[in-house]
Parts: sequence; C-alpha cells; structure tokens
Amino acid sequence: MFSQIFLRSVSDFSTIAVDFLSMILRRIPVLKKYMEKTHQKTVIFGQEKTLPCIAPLLTTVEETPQVISAGVQGHFPEWLSGYLLRVGPGKFEFGKDKYNHWFDGMALLHQFKVEKGTVTYRSKFLQSDTYKANSDRDRIVISEFGTLALPDPCKNVFERFMSKFEKPAITDNTNVNYVLYKGDYYLSTETNFMNKVDIETLEKTEKVNWTKFIAVNGATAHPHYDPDGTTYNMGNSYGKHGSCYNVIRVPPEKSDPGETIHGAQVICSIASEEGMRPSYYHSFGMTRNYIIFIEQPLKINLWRIISSKIRGKAFSDGISWEPQYNTRFHVVDKHTGQLLPGMYFSKPFVTFHQINAFEDQGCVVIDLCCQDDGGILEVYQLQNLRKTGKELDQVYNLIARNSPRRFVLPLLGNLNAPEGENLSPLTYSSASAVKQADGKIWCSYENLYPEDLKEEGSIEFPQINYGQFNGKKYQFFYGCGFRHLVGDSLIKVDVVNKTRRVWREDGFYPSEPVFVPVPGASKEDDGVILSVVITPNQNKKNFLLVLDAKNFEELGRAEVPVQMPYGFHGTFVTI
Repeated sequence: MFSQIFLRSVSDFSTIAVDFLSMILRRIPVLKKYMEKTHQKTVIFGQEKTLPCIAPLLTTVEETPQVISAGVQGHFPEWLSGYLLRVGPGKFEFGKDKYNHWFDGMALLHQFKVEKGTVTYRSKFLQSDTYKANSDRDRIVISEFGTLALPDPCKNVFERFMSKFEKPAITDNTNVNYVLYKGDYYLSTETNFMNKVDIETLEKTEKVNWTKFIAVNGATAHPHYDPDGTTYNMGNSYGKHGSCYNVIRVPPEKSDPGETIHGAQVICSIASEEGMRPSYYHSFGMTRNYIIFIEQPLKINLWRIISSKIRGKAFSDGISWEPQYNTRFHVVDKHTGQLLPGMYFSKPFVTFHQINAFEDQGCVVIDLCCQDDGGILEVYQLQNLRKTGKELDQVYNLIARNSPRRFVLPLLGNLNAPEGENLSPLTYSSASAVKQADGKIWCSYENLYPEDLKEEGSIEFPQINYGQFNGKKYQFFYGCGFRHLVGDSLIKVDVVNKTRRVWREDGFYPSEPVFVPVPGASKEDDGVILSVVITPNQNKKNFLLVLDAKNFEELGRAEVPVQMPYGFHGTFVTI
C-alpha cells in the first residue's frame, strides 16, 4: 500500500555503493523503539476490556465471482442507484509463502450493486501480473511493501546468491483505491502501475505505467478532481541528484477512445529537503486554486530501499519516523505550477488522509487526520494484528491517537508582517501562523473534534460531500472511529459546532464511509452514508449499511453470507 517507492530507483542509482556494515551498526530496531515509548501512552482509548480478536478479518478469503442477492432489512432509498466499489487485501499466502504485512495482500475487488431498493454482491481477485505469477509458481515471487520475495528454491546456492543483485520486479498489486481518469476507473496503489477495470464485471482490461507518460516513479492512490474532470495527483521522482515531489495534471477528456492518461503533465517539481531521504506521503490537499503538499518526518531512506534485496530486507525497512525534523507545508498554484514562497512549518506529525482544504480571506485552510508518532506502519504487521488478549491490547497501545486538526496558511499578502505576529485573520479558528525571525511561518493547529471524540479512540478514513464541497468551506466530515486496530464505529463530525454522531454495533467493524448525495440536494448533509460492515463471528453475516447522513440513523442493511476481509478504500458510481 505505502510503497510509493522506488522500485525503479534501483536502476537509477546503480552506481551507488552502500556501506552495509556501518548501516547495520546504525540501525535501531523500529519495534524496540516503539516498545520503549509505550509507557508514555499505555491507555487504550475508550477501552476497559480486552480487545476482541480480529484475526478472521485479516485472513485469506474466497472470491465470489457470480452475482448473489443480498437480504435487505429496512430499506434502501429508491433514488439510490449504482455500484459501491471497494478494494483491499484478500489473499495473504501462496503455497507455503506468507505475507508479513497487511498492506501486502493480493487485491480483492468488491461490488455492491444497489438498484430500486435491491442489492447484489460479487467479488473477484484482481488478475494482476503479480497475482498470476505468484499463482503459477505457488509461491511469492514479487516483493511487496512488507514482504521480500525469496529466491527460487529450485536454483543452486550460487544462483540464489546472485539473484540478490538482480533488479527487483515492480508489483502491480493495486490494492488501495479506485481512481478516475478521463471517465475510466483504475485500481491504484503507489507504484508506477495502475490497472484499468470494468466496474460492471470487475475484470481488468489494461495495465498502465505512469513512467511511459511522465518522469515519475509512481503516484498516490488519492488524486483530486476539478468539476470539469481535470485530475491532479502527486508522485515522486528519483535521480542521482536526489528526489522531487511532483504535482501531476491529467486532462479531463480523451482525444482518442484508446487513451488512458495521455496528456499527463508534471506542472511543478518540489525538491526534497534531503535528497536521499524524501518524505513518505499518502495524500495531499487541493483548493480551487492551490495544491497543498505536506513534507512530513516519515522518511524514505533511499539507500536502504536500493539495497533492501541485497540485505534481505523488505522495502518497509527503508521507512522511518524521524521526529527531529519538523513538518513543512508547500503551496503550489495549480494553474501556473508556481511554488509559493511562504515557508510554513509545524511541529512533527504524520498524516495519511486529508479531510478538506479551502481558501478564505487570503489564506489556505487545510484539515487533516493527524498523529504525533509515525510508528503505525511497523505496527500493522499481520502477526501483530492477529494477536489475542493482552498481547493485542499491547499492539493497540503502540499506536498514537489520530485526530482531526486544522492548519491555516496565510498566502502572499501579509508575509512581510513583523516578527511574532499571527498572520491568520480568521476569527473562527484558533489555528495560528506566526512569523519567525528567520522568515519562516510557524503554524499551530486547531483541534476540530469535540472532547468526547476521544472516547472513539482515533478517527481515520475521512470523507466529505466531495462533489459539492471539496475545496470549499464546509461543515461535516465522516470517518471511522478506531477503538481497535481496524475501524469499529462510524462518526459524523460537525467541524463548526464541534459535535459528533456515532453509529456502532458491538462485534462489527465498518469500512470507510462513502457519502452519496440525494439528487438535487441543497444542504451539505442531504444524502446517505454507505459502509461495508464485517464481523469475525462466523455465525453472523456481513452487510452493506445505509445511514441517513443527516441524523446518522440506520435506514437499512443488505446482508450477504460471504466472508470478507477488512479493506481500504472505495467509491460509489451512479448508474
């Protein structure tokens, strides 16, 4: 999932020699570092009982390629018509080989079709080249984020040793999200590959390589869209002089029916502050006029990535949390591609998903789900997630609390103000942006949550009424509450009045909420929330849940007698 990285970097840096001994001596095992910190955060948020086992939600399942009917309880609105599409890992071993990390599992595509109050379901494994190669050889032959593919056991000792120096194959296991380019849907992760899919049949139709169109090594699975269909994304590039963060623009329409991302352009390249240690990022913000990129101290050590195969380590070994660095915000004019001169900094934090961003009174306002410790990637090893009892509680306690925060970034007009002045003119936000002696602007955040939101543990997978309010001033967002290692509640947050509504059912774990507006809606929360809710209890059924987005009360559910793993992201496509 988080391997925006680099597999192509091996050839780009083929002349670099790595001093492995000194590197090993410098290494501090990541998990040991987190264990040393646990005395600082040993409270299980909102929990007094031992966490229930969720191992069945993180195990291999069978696909359901034939359409089956779901049993509807309550009702689904007659106006709701379309496909809820989701993707996530669904296969965690091939033969005797097992994946180590949750993000490594093979992509399983889910489709709930809602039409005239009825619901059907189907699922299929993405027939990626990675999936096919692993299946043909009945072992893991292509490395993933947290799992290194081992040499062919049929080779002799010398051949296995020499294989460590071969360029690694790049995974096309696109298991993170559905993304839209020029009217077509693609499955994306963070490598240079995407897989175009037919959303009706769930069949792969084409494999697309970003590097054939622009000079990037990959792109995020969270692009942004203008109302006219123009798509913006970000991707890294690596070379002998270091690395850059690139803003990508893809035109809204095809000039030829066979096009994919033809016409894609890099409109701005931002040099990494540390060329060989760029920041990892999973998403970015966008307003009507600006792209907001967050350079955070979750670092990618390119030396370790390049040498991972030789050292017998997974790519994940090259990512580390380095809080000695502050977090920096970069603002780019998306029309001209110009990087604005403001130098915006904040204390170190990690964000994976932005909530929304907008412009007001000469400022960019950006809302994010943030945490103050970047150790979460290491914690999500499958062996950790499948633990039980107190050991599972200990794993949960390793993760920092994730909360919604607002930052205000003043633009050009008042950057010449005197030292020590708060440059934010926004009276409705306590977020500040203070001019420093060195010209930098120090940004302090406003908490967007009500105090009782702490009872929900953390909040992640934020979603809004994207079609009508992305890049605009807004009031509501929806997310998953995390009193466990996966979401165990759905939450609606009012960021203006700082109130919340919660849906929860004991023993069930809802996915990322998807907002679908009522046709012709005039209010921000006129619509429904869709979420796939699953349980480890084999005696109960998983279901698609529909909530009234306004009062957060259940309207109905559609049960299916199918085992499903906990997944990542998805979208609703109206038909």
